[in-house]
Amino acid sequence: MQIAIPLFNGVTPLDVAGPYDVLARVPGASVVLVGAEKALYRDEYSSFAVEATATFDEITKPDVVVVPGGPPEAVGPACQGPIPAWLRAVHPSTRWTTSVCTGALLLGAAGLLVGREATTHWAGVGVLRQMGATPVAERIVTHPDERLMLAAGVSSGIDMALALVAKLVDDERAQCVQLALEYDPAPPFDAGSPAKAPKAVYEKMCVELKAQL
Repeated sequence: MQIAIPLFNGVTPLDVAGPYDVLARVPGASVVLVGAEKALYRDEYSSFAVEATATFDEITKPDVVVVPGGPPEAVGPACQGPIPAWLRAVHPSTRWTTSVCTGALLLGAAGLLVGREATTHWAGVGVLRQMGATPVAERIVTHPDERLMLAAGVSSGIDMALALVAKLVDDERAQCVQLALEYDPAPPFDAGSPAKAPKAVYEKMCVELKAQL
């Protein structure tokens, strides 16, 4: 089973690494990082890099695609680059096409979300709406008939990947992976969503993240 994760400059590291570490533990799975070129792709701070070992031309029939996100200044150009066209080409034959965080905007740019409920990072729901999707405040949104699964902001990519393992294998394997990773969240603050965060924190992050609500 081939699982492809497309890369672009400015990508959020955890959007890649979280699902990767989950899905690489699926028996028989081979996870490939793919890009326009075989090269290093750096995060928004230019201090973390991941390497694409294959190009989009080489990966034409992946079984699963996981599209990571990034900040607006990275995702905007990526939506104008080769990833949307690649997604349109490979999606008809995937078992699942998925996204994490603002990776949903790349699915939107590929035309895969028109008229469908979708989730993304809370700061990007306005852009998602402009792309013809119906944003919903859910951590994971699944469209089995269309083989689409979307995760909300960054950390939810791990949740999505575990749900995906359950679809690809079974619940027991997903629980085994969860246990192996000791994924048992107990954050020190209950401020992980706009509905829970203090108003001052929410307003500050709207500015910092250039939220498009």
